[in-house]
Amino acid sequence: MPTDTAIAACLNSGESLADRILKVNHAGEHGAVNIYRGQALICRWRAPSLLAELEEFRRHEEGHRAGFTAEMERRGVRRCRSYHLCGIGGLALGILTGLCGKAAVAATTVAVESVVLRHLEEQMAYLETADEDAYRAVRTIVEEERAHHDRAAASVAPRGFWWRLVLPTVTLSTEAVIWLGMRL
Repeated sequence: MPTDTAIAACLNSGESLADRILKVNHAGEHGAVNIYRGQALICRWRAPSLLAELEEFRRHEEGHRAGFTAEMERRGVRRCRSYHLCGIGGLALGILTGLCGKAAVAATTVAVESVVLRHLEEQMAYLETADEDAYRAVRTIVEEERAHHDRAAASVAPRGFWWRLVLPTVTLSTEAVIWLGMRL
């Protein structure tokens, strides 16, 4: 459920909480596109066996971003101020984890998607009665986000080095970007 601070930020900006959720999700999808773009760039050299999956995930995220773009345009809502931060941060994270190899790439996906799935569930609980169109936009991406998480989790050893390093770092970073986006 959105916090009182996030709700106050929306009220002060004159936009609805549903609009803010869509904007932050849109920025997050932009970050995810760039994570996979950066990972694929490096994995062409470092782990070519991952390329097909990374490209598939990137295409999914591009579709999610396009869906949020369409709903935002329909509402006349501008993109989130954190949009470029998410894009640059996502690309940097993708390149860095791509350099670290398969386990780091998989741990990154697990970390990001774990946070995203939790937030999507909270958003849907709120939006289901508050805004049917925003609810529908959020609901449409859950299945693919869960598939990304599950496929990545199946390919990384829990408690391995990259798991212990990447999981908490990326989880905290993802939470911080969402927190910031809800308040910008």
